[in-house]
Amino acid sequence: MKYSVNSVWENKEDYDIAVVGAGHAGCEAALAAARMGFRTILFTVSIDGIALMPCNPNIGGSSKGHLVRELDALGGEMGKVIDRTFIQSKMLNQSKGPAVHSLRAQADKSNYSKVMRQVLQNQERLDIKQMEVTDILTEEGLTSGVRKVVGVRTYSGASYRCKAVILCTGTYLRARCIYGEVSMQTGPNGLQPANYLTDSLKSLGIKMYRFKTGTPARIDKNSIDFSKMEEQKGDERVVPFSFTTNPDDVQIEQVSCWLTYTNETTHDIIRNNLNRSPLFSGMIEGTGPRYCPSIEDKVVKFSDKNRHQVFIEPEGSETTEMYVGGMSSSLPEDVQYAMYRSVRGLEHAKIVRNAYAIEYDCIDARQLKSTLEFKTVEGLFSGGQFNGSSGYEEAAAQGLVAGINAARKLQGKEGLVINRSQGYIGVLIDDLVTKENHEPYRMMTSRAEYRLLLRQDNADLRLTKIGYEVGLIDEERYQKLLKKEQMISDEIERVNETNIGTSNEVQELLKMHNSTPLISGIKLAELVRRPELSYECLKPIDKERPELPIDVMEQVNINIKYEGYIKRQQRQVEQFKKLEDKKIPEDLDYEKIKSLRIEAKQKLTAMRPMSIGQASRISGVSPADISVLLVYLGGAR
Repeated sequence: MKYSVNSVWENKEDYDIAVVGAGHAGCEAALAAARMGFRTILFTVSIDGIALMPCNPNIGGSSKGHLVRELDALGGEMGKVIDRTFIQSKMLNQSKGPAVHSLRAQADKSNYSKVMRQVLQNQERLDIKQMEVTDILTEEGLTSGVRKVVGVRTYSGASYRCKAVILCTGTYLRARCIYGEVSMQTGPNGLQPANYLTDSLKSLGIKMYRFKTGTPARIDKNSIDFSKMEEQKGDERVVPFSFTTNPDDVQIEQVSCWLTYTNETTHDIIRNNLNRSPLFSGMIEGTGPRYCPSIEDKVVKFSDKNRHQVFIEPEGSETTEMYVGGMSSSLPEDVQYAMYRSVRGLEHAKIVRNAYAIEYDCIDARQLKSTLEFKTVEGLFSGGQFNGSSGYEEAAAQGLVAGINAARKLQGKEGLVINRSQGYIGVLIDDLVTKENHEPYRMMTSRAEYRLLLRQDNADLRLTKIGYEVGLIDEERYQKLLKKEQMISDEIERVNETNIGTSNEVQELLKMHNSTPLISGIKLAELVRRPELSYECLKPIDKERPELPIDVMEQVNINIKYEGYIKRQQRQVEQFKKLEDKKIPEDLDYEKIKSLRIEAKQKLTAMRPMSIGQASRISGVSPADISVLLVYLGGAR
């Protein structure tokens, strides 16, 4: 659809910020913008699709739990809503070090959506409109070659003036759902796709990709034999996602998940029907996520494996639908029945919703600044799966940052950029805007260089001050953070100065924990550092210990036990910051730097990195190129 920017503005109300899409990214973006004082309108193709979970029924998981914790520390909403709507919760990787501990909660999907919708509808300065946005309206900007957002146009023909637009279209742009020979022009869960916005974006010179994701079947609980499966229970003591949630309020009776496995019969069924899989027949054009493959992909790529894990997870407390985790597929319906029923416990399974793959349009995120604003369209921001990422948590984190930065742009302030040493959110966004991604990007702990510092347990200590500075954290919460910091600091100092003697009580406690007896007195901190001991278990011999909250004790234990490793990583961060602090002028002409290789000139000109640090992470830019750049900028040492 083509409209002139000079056409009559039909609606009577103007807005500061328009958010397109009400998935997890759009919800966080709209809430952030409104809470920072700007009149915001949130467009969605269906109000029933607000905060929809079209795939897995959970929030968090390995590394993703870190993102939710960080989002909450900055003032986001996802952590609060999952705390109100979860039906099972587990802290993953507890047998490993604290750097990889990650929260994961099974959600009541319909209740999660309902609660988030209530939050949005009760937010001041935020309006919700069920309508498809078809055009981004722009005018010539002050900078040559840069357009400036002035509004949006909807399918109904109505235009809305605004000063900034945030695109959070998820998997809806020209969406197509596929299984077997069935291909439907539809968004996730049968919702209508958004078919027109892509053309508007292309007319603005925005480069688009075609990506794919998928989801497994949903099976009727009453048709499953759980006696043949392994029960997976939640934690005895639940840890909430939000730092504002009272831990006592989330100690609920939890539902169970179940574990079973595929087998050789399952794999034979799949192999014998690969010719009917749109994934292998060429019917699917988009690129799928490498780290969340379909069951067809697993069987082909891991042919040496005789079984794969299958998690049976409830979709909610008021439904009998069960999610078949680990078996997403785009095979025909009859093959789906055969392969699911070959799995132990699913012999009589009844499919409620078929598995399917979904294709959709998204962007090359290297067209974005680190603030998530497009480089060539002033006032146009982008967040979520539209940026080429995957997952609810990655989407929500980007949405929050895009919402904050759209608001800060209207405030005339510098954009917020969380760097790689500050949070997983920084790693996520930096990877998206600097690296070429030919598949949906998924966050993993291995992507974070400083993961010992970026733990999920200290997200509030790292980021809440930033949330306070941008205006999303209130004074009361900020003061609580300062008090917590002081308690941690005081207790670490006390433990480092406290002497422990060789009394019988001390020796008995050490013996009980299989720890070497003491020959002479020792500092309490030295005992905490022993692998078999902890700050908590030493309480009986620590007579001067004050009463402290659980989260404070946790920080004391980790900071003392891993002090050497933490200090080493802090030194690495200092080196990292030196390169990040070396800013590169936006208008630098790389063609004038004669010693730069041609490829480096092309990549740097296209990417326009903000700093030497960011330039060093661009594919095709070598360490030698960085040295040349430093010399040219007068930064060589």
